[in-house]
Amino acid sequence: MDYRKLGPSGAVVTAYCLGTMTFGAEASEAASHKLLDDYFAWGGNFIDTADVYSAGKSEEIIGRWLKARPTEARQAVVATKGRFPMGKGPNDIGLSRRHLGQALDDSLRRLGLEHIDLYQMHAWDALTPIEETLRFLDDAVRAGKIGYYGFSNYVGWHIAKAAEIAKARGYTRPVTLQPQYNLLARDIELEIVDACLDAGMGLLPWSPLGGGWLTGKYKRDETPSGATRLGENPNRGSEAYAARNAQERTWAIIETVEEIAKARGVSMAQVALAWTAARPAVTSVILGARTSEQLADNLGAAELKLTDAETDKLNQISAPQPAAYPYGESGRNQRHRKIEGGR
Repeated sequence: MDYRKLGPSGAVVTAYCLGTMTFGAEASEAASHKLLDDYFAWGGNFIDTADVYSAGKSEEIIGRWLKARPTEARQAVVATKGRFPMGKGPNDIGLSRRHLGQALDDSLRRLGLEHIDLYQMHAWDALTPIEETLRFLDDAVRAGKIGYYGFSNYVGWHIAKAAEIAKARGYTRPVTLQPQYNLLARDIELEIVDACLDAGMGLLPWSPLGGGWLTGKYKRDETPSGATRLGENPNRGSEAYAARNAQERTWAIIETVEEIAKARGVSMAQVALAWTAARPAVTSVILGARTSEQLADNLGAAELKLTDAETDKLNQISAPQPAAYPYGESGRNQRHRKIEGGR
């Protein structure tokens, strides 16, 4: 696989990262360890988890795998997240120094590590002053508990404010943002991508297959069933079946992905992943496979380079469709789309 810098840092990660949200829930420990073995056998080196994934079990499963495989552990770049509730107390949530101090120590313990490579704020916390969070993260870097830090699910002004305060105060600066990003969900291009580019931060897209939509597994007017993400929960958040099924844009994108996949003799998933991996500012694409077969297919995207014509076709059919103001057919954005070819 290709290697890329972790945002503006000097650390190097593979273009595809192994996401572990299923570990301890949809995947047993044995199955999770098999996914880790397969991923590293392919040449991957980047693992992403979070303290809330299976209430800490995901980190524990990874920790036992790292302990049992010292060679792979030495090469692994490990990322985790903190912010969401890990207890019932009022301070068991958020981005305060109080909560993050405990959350980071607990993650280190579960992972069996003395140092986490990338520590990410899982979502914005409107109650905690951003200066408090940034000072804690700077202290954690200086103490050697983390190498770098980043954000997840932040919007444009969150990113800009945090990056500028860190710069002004002389704190260690953020290196990455982990957002939802795929051919079906491109709204981060309206502001968030530009905010990251301005701050020098790399993107770590989650849900690059749109919850399975871009693999071709779901059909028009046929409610998902069986052992699939939407089969188990058709109303799952932004990936919900009814809402996406009702949009003609959804099926136009899926049909275009399928057309390119058939012409290239590859899977639809590989086309969708290759498109995401080639987007501006993307450092590493997070793969959320449940099985070794899914992971092997997804990793095949590392060998696929879309042509300019294929990319342009995908860009045009999936272009974001914001409301008229301020992101619609007026001012800067109209000119910007023309210059960037529909980005």
